[in-house]
Amino acid sequence: MRSSWRFADARCSDDISRYNKVMFLPMPRWRLFLLALAVSCVPATGQKAAPPKSAAKTAFDKPTLEAYIRHLFAWGNEVKLEIGDPKPSGVTGLSEIRVRASSGAASIEQLYLVPKDGKKIIQGVVYDIADNPFRSELSKLGAVTGPSLGTPGAPVVLVVFTDYQCPYCREEAKMLRENLIKTFPKEVRLYLKELPLEQIHPWAKAAAMAGRCVFQQGQEVFWQFHDWIFDQQAQITPENLRNKVMDFAQGKPIDTLQLGRCLDTRMMEAEVNMSVALAKTLGVNATPTLFINGRRMASQATWEQLRAIIANEIQYQKTAKNAGDTACCEVSLPSPLAK
Repeated sequence: MRSSWRFADARCSDDISRYNKVMFLPMPRWRLFLLALAVSCVPATGQKAAPPKSAAKTAFDKPTLEAYIRHLFAWGNEVKLEIGDPKPSGVTGLSEIRVRASSGAASIEQLYLVPKDGKKIIQGVVYDIADNPFRSELSKLGAVTGPSLGTPGAPVVLVVFTDYQCPYCREEAKMLRENLIKTFPKEVRLYLKELPLEQIHPWAKAAAMAGRCVFQQGQEVFWQFHDWIFDQQAQITPENLRNKVMDFAQGKPIDTLQLGRCLDTRMMEAEVNMSVALAKTLGVNATPTLFINGRRMASQATWEQLRAIIANEIQYQKTAKNAGDTACCEVSLPSPLAK
């Protein structure tokens, strides 16, 4: 008899108080009590005990959100996801969570808005009707420096991310050089930033560093280099790039000794890496990519399309005054050869 009540207790340990009282019951009542206890603790035939309820998963749970986004876009483990912490979105009742997806040199940043209960996610951008719709991009591009064309303080700033080995970049560069300043001599300023796609263009980064070495010696000679290297695109290889650049420098207002040292020591690599890092913060992963006062433009845009957008932006900034170039002067490394 003692073994029987111990067995019953082992299966229903959630009511130890009833077990303690069993020993003091008269025998017949004790047997009835044990039978009732067994029936109450064992599930009915064909039924499973209900699992304990767990807390509902929400978008604020990073593993849950990651799994959902991977399923949404069919991203496998080769795509790395970085999920930020929730932050105020500026919209009452909504938090924002930024998600960065990357694979190799390609990356993209997405913004999700999440209500307080975390049951929904909204992919999109929050616009402040009282501010520039491209404020996020403008804030990242606001401190851009480097090779430039046009008028300091112009109401419209263009920033182009380019790759000297990219054939589409060559075509856009030719279009901008032929039309931009001629059409808008005082109203625009163009900045060039490098984004060498090393995985597919083996000499692009070396060319970007060479361009920065030339830029050290003057703005005007840099743009000569810019036009020259795009023209020579089909003839350049990783092996002959240095010799080609040194040949270009002959007869130019360039200190060739300084240029050669700059090329050999990769002196401008940090500058190029900073340009690549800026591109990543903007979610740029293709070239050419052009921004007009923060507005991202497709690489297939024609000059007529760009001209219309620039003209509209010039008119808009006459009253809005919430974008444009704030530089008062050129920013470059000192050189006695610079003009």
